[in-house]
Amino acid sequence: MGRKVEGKLGWSGRKIALVIGRFNSFVSAKLKDGAIDCLTRHGVAEADIDEVWVPGAYEIPFVAKTVAATGRYDAVLCLGAVIRGDTPHFDYVAAECARGVSRAAYDTGVPVVFGVLTTDTLEQAVERAGAKAGNKGWDAGVAALELVSLLDALHES
Repeated sequence: MGRKVEGKLGWSGRKIALVIGRFNSFVSAKLKDGAIDCLTRHGVAEADIDEVWVPGAYEIPFVAKTVAATGRYDAVLCLGAVIRGDTPHFDYVAAECARGVSRAAYDTGVPVVFGVLTTDTLEQAVERAGAKAGNKGWDAGVAALELVSLLDALHES
C-alpha cells in the first residue's frame, strides 16, 4: 500500500472568510458562532477570521467565489439557513446555493465549505445550529481546517 495523506486540525497564521446569509439570521448567527469557536480552538486567531454578510443563501455562492478569488484567504466557509416553506422557492434556493458553493471551490482552487442548512422545519434548523444535533457551523470549521491542511500536504509531496 502507498502512503496515506490526511489533513490535520491545528494550525495558525491562516486567514478564513465566513460568508453568511442574513436571511434566517437567528440561525445563521449561531452557525457563525460555532464556526468561530471551532476555528479559534484550533489555533486560528480571531483577527484572521473575516465575516462577510450577504442578504441570503442565494447570494452566498457569488460572494464566496469573489472572496476566494482575492487570494487573501486560505478557506471560505459558507453559512446560512434555507428552511422549506409552502412554495417551491426552497428547492431553487437550496439547489443553486449548493451548486454555486461547489463551483466557487472548483473555479478558484480555494476550499469553499458548504455550511448552509437546508431543512424542512425551523425546529430542524435550530437543532443543527447548536441544539440537539450539534452545530453545523462548527462542522464546517473542521472541514475547512482539514481541507487546508490536506492541500498543504498534497502540495508538499
